[in-house]
Amino acid sequence: MDGKLFLVPTPIGNLEDMTFRAIRILKECDLILAEDTRTSAPMLKHFGIDKKVFSHHQHNEHKATSEIIKFLNEGQKIALISDAGTPAISDPGFFLVREAIKNEIPVECLPGATAFVPALVNSGLPADAFCFEGFLPVKKGRQTKFKKLAEEDRTIILYESPHRLLKTLEEFAQYLGEDRQASVSRELTKMFEETVRGTLVEIKSHFEHNTLKGEFVICIAGKEMSKDKRVKNKDKYESPED
Repeated sequence: MDGKLFLVPTPIGNLEDMTFRAIRILKECDLILAEDTRTSAPMLKHFGIDKKVFSHHQHNEHKATSEIIKFLNEGQKIALISDAGTPAISDPGFFLVREAIKNEIPVECLPGATAFVPALVNSGLPADAFCFEGFLPVKKGRQTKFKKLAEEDRTIILYESPHRLLKTLEEFAQYLGEDRQASVSRELTKMFEETVRGTLVEIKSHFEHNTLKGEFVICIAGKEMSKDKRVKNKDKYESPED
């Protein structure tokens, strides 16, 4: 039998978002590669998935990939999952997929949860064309990235951690303009899910006085949209506090 690599999305919060197909694949595969086995264990137990689970994360993926390719060439079916969402989207997975393709091993990615899609749709910003930036550079190349994004016409989407959110919003306001329309979502699909819409300054002010916990997705209007004040749809973009 030919081996095959499956990329299986897992819920970003609400376990009800797991697909029937994802559960079946995880039950049928020979082993599971997980970003953090401790994080994945409760989810796998919840769905009655009892398989060998090995760690596969950014610190060991280069070293472990050759062994995984060997298993795949021997005919094993292997599933890769991340802590939450779709593997390789700001998570480990790209390197393994690339090596599997090089070795002519079939690769199949299941559709499923990923945080930036609901955040974009919830934002009220144009979703017909957008650019996803993942996490911004922390130091090197950060200023250059802001200058580049200042010229971006499409809706901009990125992830940010709680301890850097305010700084990032402040920097975006500096480079893109304080009145640039934006949206910030946190804790998507969870009990305390929240989406705040408004200008970059308004959103920063909100989070200066409210909870800074959870995973954050920032959506920012592109340069062309910022020229159109969208008066007719102004209510779409106002902060919940207004």
